[in-house]
Amino acid sequence: MRSPLDLTTKPGDGLADFTTEEARVVADLSLESLRVFMARGEEPPSLQRAGARHKIYFDPSKLKVGIVTCGGLCPGLNDVIRGLVMTLYYGYGVRSIQGFRYGFAGLNPEFGYPTTELTPDTVRDVHRAGGTILGTSRGAHSVVTMVDTLERMNIRLFYAIGGGGTFQGALALHDEIKRRRLKIGVVCLPKTIDNDIPLVDRTFGFHTAVGLADEAIQAAYFEASSLANGVGLVKLMGRHAGFIAANAALANRNVNLVLVPEAHFELEGKRGLFAYMDDRIGKGKSTVIVVAEGAGQHLLEATATTDASGNVKLGDIGLFLKRALNERYTGGERNFSLKYINPSYTIRSAPASPSDAIFCGYLAQVAAHAGMAGKTGIGVGRSHGKFTHIPLRTVVATGNRAINMESELWLSVLQSTGQPLAMCDELAKRTAKLSLVPNGIVVGQ
Repeated sequence: MRSPLDLTTKPGDGLADFTTEEARVVADLSLESLRVFMARGEEPPSLQRAGARHKIYFDPSKLKVGIVTCGGLCPGLNDVIRGLVMTLYYGYGVRSIQGFRYGFAGLNPEFGYPTTELTPDTVRDVHRAGGTILGTSRGAHSVVTMVDTLERMNIRLFYAIGGGGTFQGALALHDEIKRRRLKIGVVCLPKTIDNDIPLVDRTFGFHTAVGLADEAIQAAYFEASSLANGVGLVKLMGRHAGFIAANAALANRNVNLVLVPEAHFELEGKRGLFAYMDDRIGKGKSTVIVVAEGAGQHLLEATATTDASGNVKLGDIGLFLKRALNERYTGGERNFSLKYINPSYTIRSAPASPSDAIFCGYLAQVAAHAGMAGKTGIGVGRSHGKFTHIPLRTVVATGNRAINMESELWLSVLQSTGQPLAMCDELAKRTAKLSLVPNGIVVGQ
């Protein structure tokens, strides 16, 4: 049926247009990649552009929509919920929108969680608050039971807001729905504060996290620089990827050392952390260290326990480094003082920054458009500055995105901090012919 949105199909008429089914975004824009496919006479891999379609699949007057938020808290969850409700209600005329409480558990009748009716009135001011008005949880639940719930409640369009585990759960729902030949759409909105969803430039909450992390780093800098041989140690989010730690360090520019999961480091050895600190303390310098939660896990006692989402529980690298540095330097010949800051839960529960709030609005709108157009088994995200539809199966198969140690981002971190190219002897051998001079330019020795 025709979309109720008042848009045009004529590019160049000075009015907002519908997005065509043929509009796509190339997955890899590098000239080298494009040349490979051009030489083969093939079209390069691409993603379908997201946006409002001229034709929609569902009749808004009969449609019942479900929304769920899953996983850890992240700034912007309420913004996305509000954006979905407002777009579906005012843009398309959908009048029945149900919020499932406490993640996928809300689809399991055993828990007895009631759904929440979502209307413009109930979500009007929720974007000003952190957390999620729907609640959240981790953990797997019976896919059969969850689809039974959707079918029993006559939900025909289901939005799941969450990270990697949520994408896996949504894909399982999509497959079960397809197996039963039901007409239920499943659309995901990527939510990971770590910004590590593949094929996506940015996830909501990340910019807020970087901004608040910068404030924590600045506090650590003031503490460290106010004391003789002072050290400010800040632990930030980043289970598999150190994007928050790296970007927050670049935003602050007063960080001396950034430790991330992607970069191996050791305590001992000529290029280890202790040797680095020995040199700085010997020169009477204060030090600010930023460490991502997933860094240095090989230094900690391995754990076989997992959380409700099946993730291996990480050792606390922040407390480990705090203890290791205090044991090594406290009571020595020189004064030593370490201040430890872990702002993680303060950041996760914060409301979205203006930049993230704007992004959440865009994301919710394209997700609403995708669902109403009958798209299913997809997530929506921004790729190369354009919003696209990303197959859930592709996201799940690709795994987490991480910092490329040869990227401009990491080089910029090295240049900003002046830290060694490698923080362990084995890796240092590979980079023995390179060093970072004070102005940050990489040169041969």
